[in-house]
Amino acid sequence: MAAAEQPAPTGRQEQDQHAFRTHCRPRSPSTRPAAKLILKRSVRAEGAQVALSPAEAVLGTGIVVTMLAGPEALDAVAEEVLPALGRGTVWAEMSTVGPDAVTALRERLPQGVTLVDAPVMGSVDAAASGSLQVLAGGEVDGPVAEVLERFGSVRRCGPPGSGAALKVVLINAMIGGVAVVAESLRLADALGVDPAGAREALASGPMGGAVRRTLSDSAHYTLDLAAKDVDLAVGAAGLPVLRAVGEELRSRDDLAGRDLSALREPRP
Repeated sequence: MAAAEQPAPTGRQEQDQHAFRTHCRPRSPSTRPAAKLILKRSVRAEGAQVALSPAEAVLGTGIVVTMLAGPEALDAVAEEVLPALGRGTVWAEMSTVGPDAVTALRERLPQGVTLVDAPVMGSVDAAASGSLQVLAGGEVDGPVAEVLERFGSVRRCGPPGSGAALKVVLINAMIGGVAVVAESLRLADALGVDPAGAREALASGPMGGAVRRTLSDSAHYTLDLAAKDVDLAVGAAGLPVLRAVGEELRSRDDLAGRDLSALREPRP
């Protein structure tokens, strides 16, 4: 999570009218101590201040940004953050948690605090280049709009919760597409179809986008996160195909920690 304030421009900031002072609190309980140390050094090198707790990160800031693994992580961070939020703060919630979690969080906000749901489409490669697609629900203007535009293009989806809802739709379309392409490639192999020819033919058809994602080596979206996002979808509607995809994701222990594209590999 991170929090930002826009200080009076001085020095380098006079050349960049959109500079923000950033306070961050990395949250990854499963990360090893050495990796956490590297992460903290990395964000410090970028000019951010590392806070000792989520509450400390948000004190005195005008914009709070959270990008967490799921609804449980969001709830845990909210427990610490909510008492420390000041009037006028805007909370940009960028996790993939679904509209119900966004609604529940909004109901807990202190008076004078605004919530914008702004999950993103894209993985680490798009994040590194600032080319994510931000799906924003609620009022997106002023400084919070400037912050979100740092991540990539901002799609204003409508009222609060609409960005979170659209993210569940888009991410599950991608997950389902990758699962179908992965099985199609295995089918091609079983039938003796030339692998390069199969990939080329699939890529030139209506599944072209899913083929590119299935063959990507630069994304990192693990199977456990994909399974969590499928659960958000099947909990909202009767989706037997996606339910089957979710069962496949959870059963692939051999691919633990791997990107979703690893589904193209056959079971051991």
